[in-house]
Amino acid sequence: MSQPTNELTDEEIVSMIRSGETDSFGILVERYEAKMKRYARKFLFGYEDTEDLIQQVFVKAYVNIRSFDTTRKFSSWLYRIAHNEFINAIRKKKKEPLSFFDPDTLFPRLVAKENADKETKEQELSQAIDKCLNKVDPKYREPLVLYYFEELSYKEIANILHIPVSTVGIRMLRAKKILKSFCQKINYHL
Repeated sequence: MSQPTNELTDEEIVSMIRSGETDSFGILVERYEAKMKRYARKFLFGYEDTEDLIQQVFVKAYVNIRSFDTTRKFSSWLYRIAHNEFINAIRKKKKEPLSFFDPDTLFPRLVAKENADKETKEQELSQAIDKCLNKVDPKYREPLVLYYFEELSYKEIANILHIPVSTVGIRMLRAKKILKSFCQKINYHL
């Protein structure tokens, strides 16, 4: 008796695909489609062709599934493909899209677990990012999006961006500093 597909790891599903069960790729699409849409929406800010870009991400993942190292995390590999597609889209457009995004979907995971002080600080950070995120250079915006919206660790972000973990930390600090500076200019204090 085989395991139900919802109990299989991504890496086990990749092994199934490699052994000829190509229809199993649909399971991975179902697991990651909403996450990829959210990532695109937050990182690209209103880029008209996000659906096409997400489809390209999944096509590239399917075409290159044999090159995936099953000893690593599939999610990091998929986010790396998405990162490359999104950066290429920005470059092709030759300018950063500045249209605003839906503020109601921002920072769903910013919930304090330890104390009210932390909750207040996170809510204030969330509001600042709501108002200011599109003013941050993509180099600094992307780690924020991956950390706060996609709930990835610094190590996972480092793998996706192909940078050291320490660089992720530095970019996060700089991004927060940029946000704080911009918010002070519009009289919003962190």
